[in-house]
Amino acid sequence: QVTLVESGGGSVRPGGSLRLSCAASGRTFSSYSMGWFRQAPGKEREFAAAISRSGDSTYYNDSVKGRFTISRDNAKNTVYLQMNSLEPEDTAVYYCAATRGVSWLRLQSQYTYWGQGTRVTVSS
Repeated sequence: QVTLVESGGGSVRPGGSLRLSCAASGRTFSSYSMGWFRQAPGKEREFAAAISRSGDSTYYNDSVKGRFTISRDNAKNTVYLQMNSLEPEDTAVYYCAATRGVSWLRLQSQYTYWGQGTRVTVSS
């Protein structure tokens, strides 16, 4: 059982940066692969980034590759999403998710636990 709480969302100008955090409960955080998904207004939720249990492997949607960086600190039970060069198209509610799976991490169906989401707005 894992409880996930996102933080760090807010409003930013185009070209700006923001770092999201996801704090996990429990003492088995390192047993889970972690992902970030986002849902823009009027659109379906989509994959943004994922990271393996050890942090050795990362995966990105092409739409964020080169701008976003996912990382984790297992000692702090926390996963991060550093977002740079933000664009209006990045406006969405961002969700943190956890899975015991080690493959197919781009798929929402792999994830068992989900946070409540944190809102990111990019506008001038």
